[in-house]
Amino acid sequence: MAGHQTRGSYAVLLLVCLFWVPRTIRGNTSKQEGPTPSVFLDNLLKKYDARIRPNFKGDAVNVSVDIFVNSFGSIAETTMDYRVNIFLRQRWNDPRLKFMDYNESLSLDTSLLAKIWVPDLFFANEKGANFHRVTTENKLLRISPAGDILYSIRLTLTLACPMRLQRFPMDRQQCNMQLESFGYSTSDLNFRWKNDNPVQLSEDLELPQFKVEGYTLTRCDKTYNTGIFTCIEAQFNLVRQMGYYLIQTYIPSLLIVILSWVSFWINMDAAPARVALGITTVLTMTTQSSGSRAQLPKVSYVKAIDIWMAVCLLFVFAALLEFAAVNFVSRQDKELLRIRRRKQKNKKSQDHDEKDGRTFNFAAYGMGPQLNKDGVKKPGDGQNAAQEKIRTKYIDRAKKIDTVSRAAFPMAFLAFNVLYWTTYLVHL
Repeated sequence: MAGHQTRGSYAVLLLVCLFWVPRTIRGNTSKQEGPTPSVFLDNLLKKYDARIRPNFKGDAVNVSVDIFVNSFGSIAETTMDYRVNIFLRQRWNDPRLKFMDYNESLSLDTSLLAKIWVPDLFFANEKGANFHRVTTENKLLRISPAGDILYSIRLTLTLACPMRLQRFPMDRQQCNMQLESFGYSTSDLNFRWKNDNPVQLSEDLELPQFKVEGYTLTRCDKTYNTGIFTCIEAQFNLVRQMGYYLIQTYIPSLLIVILSWVSFWINMDAAPARVALGITTVLTMTTQSSGSRAQLPKVSYVKAIDIWMAVCLLFVFAALLEFAAVNFVSRQDKELLRIRRRKQKNKKSQDHDEKDGRTFNFAAYGMGPQLNKDGVKKPGDGQNAAQEKIRTKYIDRAKKIDTVSRAAFPMAFLAFNVLYWTTYLVHL
């Protein structure tokens, strides 16, 4: 019985080996039928020539472009440029890179970019650019089974932005970003914006002085001696926030102008106080004006802030000139008396005999009228009254100038403000 059981066990084991082992071998063989990723890439690029564009001698390669604006940097008026950090994405189809070994898109190492054809895109209005390599190169390469390629790269760009500053600091600016092909004409390469969301702005995007109101997408194909080259353009619409200039320029200059009007309430006899106040406000206004222009380019046209600073300086200087006019009018009586005394002296000199160029003073001996030190007869009570009347007349005129200035200067400045702000804020 034991022998029969042993032979039965051997028979079962033999049957298992005959059926299970071949299946296992066939299963392992089927798993190894597909190529490894390295072999797949080698086969994909075996006959690929990166020097030749897709559809060579055929239709132009259509490259779909979109950008994600990660951040805006400084927007400089002096150099008329701006910095921006973006993700630049390009999509195109290369039939030579079609494959059937995988059913989904493959994210590949960016070192493969050196072995395939890539569009020669550059930024036409670029002043400087930086690639990001921390911690690795910020690039992405993805290939789909149909040969569609996605190439994304992170860039920090300094782009030229010609500005019109006539309305500064209540201005709007359009800063452009031009993407152009350097070596391929429109017959070989065509850039176009992606159909949906071609430009995306980061949700936490903030600028210190500007607000991004939106963007406009256009074409800007360039014509050179070497041909017509494809070009697309994004125009960012920026509105300046003038809070900084209100605090740093407009309000201080407004207070300086108002301070200059204090001299209208100071007594005209306090000449040192009024002169010191007038000169101080003029110098302060000049410094303020110079400081506002230091941050701006030397353009040949007049800016809104230039008009404001010039008018403020004009009002401050006019307040100083107003005191000069008041002081001059208030002293006119003395000048008039001086002229009259000179005439009386000349008349007396003709009536008296001169000896050694001097006039003898008979008043010392009680023999004639008393003369003053100028040789002119001292005035009597009637003359003193006339002189006092003249003096009062001119002082009243001077005081009237101050009185009129107290109302005229604020009213004129208020009228200027109404005209200024309605002119520049109506289209803001």
